[in-house]
Amino acid sequence: MESLANLECFVRSAELGSFSGAARRLGLTPAAVSRNVAALEANLKIRLFYRSTRSLTLTEAGERFLLSVRDHLEGLQGAISGISSEQAEPAGVLKVSLPPTFGIGYILPLLPEFMARYPLVQPEWMFEGRPVDLIAEGYDAAVGGGFELAPGLVARALAPAHLVVVASPAYMRGRVPPADPAGLSAFDGIVMKSLRTGRMTQRQMRNAAGEERPVDLPARIVVNDPVAMRAAALLGLGVTLLVKADALPYLDSGELIRLVPSWYVDIGPISVYYANRTLLPLKTRVFVDFVVEAFQRQRWSERFAGSIG
Repeated sequence: MESLANLECFVRSAELGSFSGAARRLGLTPAAVSRNVAALEANLKIRLFYRSTRSLTLTEAGERFLLSVRDHLEGLQGAISGISSEQAEPAGVLKVSLPPTFGIGYILPLLPEFMARYPLVQPEWMFEGRPVDLIAEGYDAAVGGGFELAPGLVARALAPAHLVVVASPAYMRGRVPPADPAGLSAFDGIVMKSLRTGRMTQRQMRNAAGEERPVDLPARIVVNDPVAMRAAALLGLGVTLLVKADALPYLDSGELIRLVPSWYVDIGPISVYYANRTLLPLKTRVFVDFVVEAFQRQRWSERFAGSIG
């Protein structure tokens, strides 16, 4: 009977195309992964991979074996994780990546409740404006958007990430609100330039009827950060596009008003990301469930939707 470790090393190596990638995913050394795969091949008396200095490729027998064992392996992992969860209390360092504005505004206020519920978990929360590599950088989870869903990662959608058009009441005083996205051309735009490409970000707006229109907002002020865009709008300097979640406190207070409220830009979901691996740590599992529960309780999916004026 093959060990679970040998089977998992084979499956992860096949998915990631290298022993080193599997080693990072499993928290082992590449040599240990290679030894486990070699032991599996010796026991089965078949070659599973063609190996070279640059690549790792499944043989025909390896491809058949992968199809046979992968689903069963996930089932075994789930059974083991489930029975272990019943016997343990969540504990250890929980390293999570969060976008600064959204993380500090919405997720950080949940921390007192989380720590009271799970006192043996030590939060190590990093607030950074970039999609991290969860596996290579040792993160347990991440909340945000724009992550590349690499093999072995799970994304659980929490709420929509919709951009809405906003301006301050002071800026709009004496001005006629635009009737549709084309009318934005008459206003001073606060726009964002990508540091990576050096270009202005082009957006398409949509409405509930499914119509689409380009955002025609002249670049009066150019910045590279959404927080700066919001600050400039609050100062009454023009019109900008903000993620509704980031704009919501200011819309609620009246410091910002929404223009063309039937229109929004869909930039994908806000999700919680984590690795799909053997024995997902209980601290990670309870964090994911806790965040999902909080989003549902606060009705954030509905409140963050730009399609709901």
